[in-house]
Amino acid sequence: MELRRDNVSSHKHFILDGFNELGALRPVLFVPFSIMFIVSLFANSLLLYIIISQRSLHSPMYILIAGMAFVDLSLPLFFVPNMLLSFLFEWRGISLGGCLVQMYFVHFLGTCQSTLLLWMALDRYFAICTPLYYHECMALPRFLKFVIPLLIRNVLMITLVVTLAGRLSFCTGNMINHCFCEHMALVELACGSTAINSLVGLLTVFLIPVADFLFITTSYIVIFSSVLSSGKSGVKALHTCVTHIVVMSVSLTIILVAFLSYRIRNGLPAAVRVFFSIMYLFFPSCFNPIIYGIRTTEIRQHILKTLTCCHSVQTVPHS
Repeated sequence: MELRRDNVSSHKHFILDGFNELGALRPVLFVPFSIMFIVSLFANSLLLYIIISQRSLHSPMYILIAGMAFVDLSLPLFFVPNMLLSFLFEWRGISLGGCLVQMYFVHFLGTCQSTLLLWMALDRYFAICTPLYYHECMALPRFLKFVIPLLIRNVLMITLVVTLAGRLSFCTGNMINHCFCEHMALVELACGSTAINSLVGLLTVFLIPVADFLFITTSYIVIFSSVLSSGKSGVKALHTCVTHIVVMSVSLTIILVAFLSYRIRNGLPAAVRVFFSIMYLFFPSCFNPIIYGIRTTEIRQHILKTLTCCHSVQTVPHS
């Protein structure tokens, strides 16, 4: 009777076992991921500082870039330090409550990345297609009508995903084959049917990043048509839009590979699946500051000016 009770008891403590296949080589992963983490922290912090400190950058487009930098700065903090410590010291334990909290913030901030790209696409649409009404369209009360519904969508979907995961009983083991509490990596440890969890998780992917990508693509098609038909010089605008589409396409491809690999029978090695799941969150945090910050002329000029001033201050005592 005691054995039966143990068999149906639900685990409340888990071991994050991502990249365990690498064995003794696993600590080597600390080097590339720590470099990416430092780059992400420095680049996004610098971008935030530049936009906040320069009054000339307090326009809607730059505020959205600052929002992107804030999300890209915050997201890695919820899983990368713990992941790096696990590579070096084998600190891999996490409670169910801690797992669900990590899952919520990681996935919620992940959805904010694609939603911010959608808001930036709207900004470009108003600026290029309706320049005379740009300031009216981007006025805070009116723009909030675009912001709030999408935020509510993200909160509701991620809350539903995490709540359903938290109601499961985990009796098939406590080894999560991942480096953080990824939704399906935890759900696959549950006993009983997890079809609803899988369906809601997949629905979340298609209602948030996929839907955002479709809206972004549609808005850029309209922008391209407007620029080409009007004959005005829109090379800079087109260049920016193409860059956004390329980055979003790469990110969406990584997301779909990561999510679908848990739901479709495939020969994808577990380590590759874990790598894709990490990169769909980590890749934008490292490269967004370059694409949306440094490649923007006004921001680049202020960054160079700030770094030059810092260098001058440091060299004064030695002169």
